[in-house]
Amino acid sequence: MLLKGSCHCGSVRFQVESSHPYPYNFCYCSVCRKTAGGGGYAINLGGKFNTLKIDGEEHTSIYHAMIDGQQSPAERYFCKHCASALWLYDYRWPELVHPFASAIDSELPMPPERTHLMLDSKAGWVEVAAKSGDQCFPEYPEESIAEWHERLNLTQ
Repeated sequence: MLLKGSCHCGSVRFQVESSHPYPYNFCYCSVCRKTAGGGGYAINLGGKFNTLKIDGEEHTSIYHAMIDGQQSPAERYFCKHCASALWLYDYRWPELVHPFASAIDSELPMPPERTHLMLDSKAGWVEVAAKSGDQCFPEYPEESIAEWHERLNLTQ
């Protein structure tokens, strides 16, 4: 599925091919919560890095989060004008890019279930709206974005 996205001010537009476009994986870690600013969590999608096309790349900046006192190698791209979170790239998985669902303008499919992860890091004011069939994890699930899509026969 071709995903098209942009920042709030329109300075950055991008597109990427995704075999894993269902926005199901709610991450409640402090990095996602503080950098994405939505609902106490962020949602990453799976994309193919070699298909990422960016218009306005000069308007992006990168943030490397500090995790347990160490700088993360993951690059969190955002618009340097409006601060919209755009995508995450990590050289340890060079074939992948993870656009934030909040930046996607294309209509995304509704997931049949959701995964709530990093619940041990969630803010106290955040209510987890887990529904029947959802999975909840104190940290990371063993199942990857690709494995979740494959298990449910949702790979595009």
